[in-house]
Amino acid sequence: MRAVVTRVKNASVVIDGETKGAIGTGFLVLLGVHQDDTQAQALKIADKICGLRVFEDAQGKMNVNPSDAGAELLIISQFTLFADCKSRRPGFSLAARPETAVPLYKLVIEECRKRGFKVETGEFGADMQVFSQNDGPVTILLDTNEL
Repeated sequence: MRAVVTRVKNASVVIDGETKGAIGTGFLVLLGVHQDDTQAQALKIADKICGLRVFEDAQGKMNVNPSDAGAELLIISQFTLFADCKSRRPGFSLAARPETAVPLYKLVIEECRKRGFKVETGEFGADMQVFSQNDGPVTILLDTNEL
């Protein structure tokens, strides 16, 4: 599983001209599911997202976790994180099919909510417009194969 986690001042997702989800300070998470991912990877990446200490403390150091910072999460499914770019036209055969990806995407969301986070989402498979005001900018790449 892969995630691009961006610290934001605010973020939102619009589908068919209607705002589907919006957050204030927190993380915009673009989440990709690999064809071989299991619940173990979903739990691992949720734990990492919820524990990333990248919010500033009183001394301006990135030392505060999202819970203590009052962060909210906007989690968007993003199959293109598993693009194979060996040629100029990317292939997406490594991305999980919806029957695998949807339950794992939902598990990550559920795990983050269990930890007390307000979690907003996009809609799996929809054409979405994602807006964000990056804070820092701070952007972290997570891959469960490297955690």
